[in-house]
Amino acid sequence: MLYESESNDIQIACTGESLISRGLSKFREERFLRMVQMLRDADVAFTNAECLFHNYEDHPNTVAGGGSATGTYMASHPRNIKELQWAGIDVVACANNHGSDYGEGGVLTNIKYLDEAGMPHAGSGRNMADARSPVYLDTPKGRVALIAAADWGPRGRGGFPWPFPMGVMAGEQSSYSKGRPGYNLIRQRSVFTIDREAFDALRRLSKKLGFEEEKAGRHSLWGPLERDQDTDTVFHFMDTKFVLGDRFSLSTIANRDDVEANLKWVRDARRMADWVLVSFHNHGASPSPDEPSEHAKLFARACIEAGADVFIGHGPHQDRGIEIYQGKPIFHSLGDFILQNDTVQWAPYDAMTRLGLGWDNTPADFYDARAGNGTRGRGNPRNWESAVAMVSFKGGRLKEVRLHPVDLGMDSPRGQRGRPLLAEPGGEVNNRVLEKFQQMSKPFGTEIKIEDGVGVIRL
Repeated sequence: MLYESESNDIQIACTGESLISRGLSKFREERFLRMVQMLRDADVAFTNAECLFHNYEDHPNTVAGGGSATGTYMASHPRNIKELQWAGIDVVACANNHGSDYGEGGVLTNIKYLDEAGMPHAGSGRNMADARSPVYLDTPKGRVALIAAADWGPRGRGGFPWPFPMGVMAGEQSSYSKGRPGYNLIRQRSVFTIDREAFDALRRLSKKLGFEEEKAGRHSLWGPLERDQDTDTVFHFMDTKFVLGDRFSLSTIANRDDVEANLKWVRDARRMADWVLVSFHNHGASPSPDEPSEHAKLFARACIEAGADVFIGHGPHQDRGIEIYQGKPIFHSLGDFILQNDTVQWAPYDAMTRLGLGWDNTPADFYDARAGNGTRGRGNPRNWESAVAMVSFKGGRLKEVRLHPVDLGMDSPRGQRGRPLLAEPGGEVNNRVLEKFQQMSKPFGTEIKIEDGVGVIRL
């Protein structure tokens, strides 16, 4: 064997969302340092950088987080890139809904600081080809590729369009125009199955309101018009697809051009690297918070079929099930790894006014107001706990996945919470994280054993 990488052995550390606004390197709790050492010991460690590294050089967008009236403009000082590197993070995804918080200028500023710090990143770019293409990094165990994408479309139960795009979608460069800075977004929309009574009522409503006349000759952002043709069993109403059935249900469908363009790069990375990771920020509509969107499940499996070794989902700020597909792991979502979205230094004036605040108010007033001055709590406990997933391949085959629960200190004061520590084995957070992973992974046929406070999947 000439090269160490020919062994086809590698350990990959996977984490979910990192909304970082403070440093990490000053802290010294034993369970924190053990977690950091775990990331450093991995051959490659990944996180989703759900923030923009900049120093307020750029103008804030109309809304933050892709459409939330009270969302965080997730700015992070550029020095925090070094803090992530200190903690062992080797590569980051940038395709997520906070990528648009400071417009196209913020996209370019974020790229500039990541490049200056030597942090490999994927999912954003100066044009669409740049945003979709893989980033590569060399490790002793082989060349690793990362492709990062995010979905763009209805959230929640899919019934209400998200008011603004979840991110600045990058534009293709051509001989006619410059490319547009932005993110690798996969467009998706809801498909509702409804019964005959509701189906006929929608058709009548569309006709009486004059929407049918508007359909004639209308060009869709989804591509060729024939894709949106109505039939006896399919009807389009206000850009939403309804299918005739005998029950009511929700599914989602991704834009085929966007999916295929991403799969092209997965196949390219398969030929260019020893290991291929795909990151997918999935906020898309789904039947429940615990279930992945239909389009996300299909995309994950298609990426594995195209040559990905690990598919790392995130987006809903909570964990979801784990699937082993064709011998490769699919994390349908890893939740928050760092959650420091209420210690960001500044909140734009537009955001302040939406909460009835004015010139004399401060950022702390903004964070207090959106939390109802403590009356609305800090959200679901699952937003404040997740796991570091250690994925081990031996001889090119998946050997095991080990889930190490982390606790982000939900009940701690604002200046303390949001930084991960390994959860106490046998403690409430540790048990809840692992038991939830077991429950959500069962529908995928994945068995997770709990051994000394660690979830273990063995092949």
